[in-house]
Amino acid sequence: MTKVDSMTRMIADDVAVAAPVAAAAVDQPPRPPRNRRSWRRSAAPWLLLSPVILLSAAFIAAPVLSVFWNAMFERKLTEPWNDAFIGLEHFRFMLFEDPKFWPSLGFTAQWVLVEVVLQLIFGLIIALVVNEAFRGRGFWRALVFSPWAISGVLTTAIWILVYNPGTGIFRLLAEWGIGDGTQAVLVDPDSVFWAVVVAELWRGVPFFAIMLLAELQSAPKELYEAAAVDGAGRIKRFLHVTLPHLKTAIILTTLLRGVWEFNNVDLLLTMTNGGPAGMTTTLPLYVAQLATQAHDFGYGSALTVFAFLILLIVSIVYLKLTAFSREED
Repeated sequence: MTKVDSMTRMIADDVAVAAPVAAAAVDQPPRPPRNRRSWRRSAAPWLLLSPVILLSAAFIAAPVLSVFWNAMFERKLTEPWNDAFIGLEHFRFMLFEDPKFWPSLGFTAQWVLVEVVLQLIFGLIIALVVNEAFRGRGFWRALVFSPWAISGVLTTAIWILVYNPGTGIFRLLAEWGIGDGTQAVLVDPDSVFWAVVVAELWRGVPFFAIMLLAELQSAPKELYEAAAVDGAGRIKRFLHVTLPHLKTAIILTTLLRGVWEFNNVDLLLTMTNGGPAGMTTTLPLYVAQLATQAHDFGYGSALTVFAFLILLIVSIVYLKLTAFSREED
């Protein structure tokens, strides 16, 4: 057999083998291109999330962006004809000419620091107490946590009655021979700060107590048993077992509460309205006064943008200093 004949037979055999495969391929329905299937698969989650994305854009992203936009314009309801682009003029006035900006920012920092530290301390003490087993623990837990369920305006109404010189606690103390019952702590420059601090403590301490109690109840009992076997007392168990276990919860709760106290408006607005003489005016309260009294939404937007940047920077620095990300890893 010649070489040409052998090659011809090999080609014929290959054609005979490939023919059934080709026929089967012809009988199968055509498949869509792979890129079309991958597009459908990747687009399906976005289609399902599209209602949430649209709602978030309409009710969150759009208002936030409008604040940044209005910060560069004159926006006064009392002067609708004066609606011009002024760039960074609001920020220049804020930093160098506004007599109320720096005092309100300083009081805001003082307010946040005092409130967060005291709420953390008292909340931790309460969490440790109600974590112990004793008779009536459920009742005391409910009593301690109940202020957290009360709205801010109702809280201020309660404490305004408590501080009322004619019917409040000072009147009661005067009947017991303590003081004369005429203290008006909400208008006295020497006492107004601590008066509002105590009212906010009553509302804010349960938040720390609830969060820290939940973390305490998840602590491994084996660690406490091992520490007791090694001879560690209550103080050493608290320092070397309890606090390390609560580290993550403390970082998160202090950060959240710090942001909330920074933005606190309802209690200070209804109790003192920033007085006396602007002594209890925080930066967000100053923004609220500009919006509701001066109707200056342009400058109020600029203050809001500055407050947002402060919170953003402080939060990032706080998480870096506390090594929160490394702790989570």
